[in-house]
Amino acid sequence: MGQLLSPPGPHAVHLCIDMQRLFEPAAPWATPWMSRVLPCIVALAQHAPECTVFTRFIPPRSKHEARGIWRAYYEKWECVTRERLDPGLIELVPPLAVHVPPAAVVDRQTYNAFGNGRLQAHLDAHGVDTLIVSGGETDVCVLATVLAAIDIGYRVIIAEDALCSSSDQSHDALLQLYTERFSIQIEVAATEDILGIWGAGG
Repeated sequence: MGQLLSPPGPHAVHLCIDMQRLFEPAAPWATPWMSRVLPCIVALAQHAPECTVFTRFIPPRSKHEARGIWRAYYEKWECVTRERLDPGLIELVPPLAVHVPPAAVVDRQTYNAFGNGRLQAHLDAHGVDTLIVSGGETDVCVLATVLAAIDIGYRVIIAEDALCSSSDQSHDALLQLYTERFSIQIEVAATEDILGIWGAGG
């Protein structure tokens, strides 16, 4: 669909959004074709685990701890609040968890992975200027995080075959949006093409 303008460079990281057991098939927030993109995400993580950051979406302990409209959200999804959820489902899927450490993990409770400041603090501390983005969902947490990254000024590279969603239609629409409406600020490319020009160790 897209192409890279130049190699990611020495200050790039692989930012993997929410590849947690909570989104596995048969889990409460199942993303049916997560397993289809997992090999591409594993390839990115294996290429440079020390330059990989995994984010995790952490639900509130109870619906009563949720703020504003989030409370209505967790009225519907009370089964995923931490007082009811199997805590193991919050963890990364095993093929990715094995890379921590050296890969880092950053947690938050909002769609936007930059929402609580921890992710940007980590990236700033490591001089990061480029994000190679994978994970899910294309049209929810990935979308919110990518738009925030653009606002901050990061170069954003989307690994198009390393994203997943529970909606094929909105996944396809978002890839088109990333490619066409944000063509200056977002590059979209296949994992193989990214790895082909991303120097070993980042």
